[in-house]
Amino acid sequence: MVVFLAVGIPGMVVASINDNSGAAVTFGLISVAAALALLAVTAVTTPRLPPDVMTRTDAPVDEAEAEALEAQIQTLVEAGVDEDALRDLVRRAVHMARRPAG
Repeated sequence: MVVFLAVGIPGMVVASINDNSGAAVTFGLISVAAALALLAVTAVTTPRLPPDVMTRTDAPVDEAEAEALEAQIQTLVEAGVDEDALRDLVRRAVHMARRPAG
């Protein structure tokens, strides 16, 4: 398919320079067909994300893990870390983890 595009575009240019509009149109139609074929092949062969990946799931919260995280946050706050900045950092990390890869 790529060969048809690689030949079709220069063919259109050369045919146009030589005032051969029939050949230019022919090369153009061949190029269009090759481009559409490439689009179709790409659409069929590209892996798709399942629909549930793009939607947010409300998975149950592990209470023990949440308590451990809160304890670690409190330990850092007691050590002098700005609590608002730390909680913002945790929010951003959660947001990044929920975003689909790619």
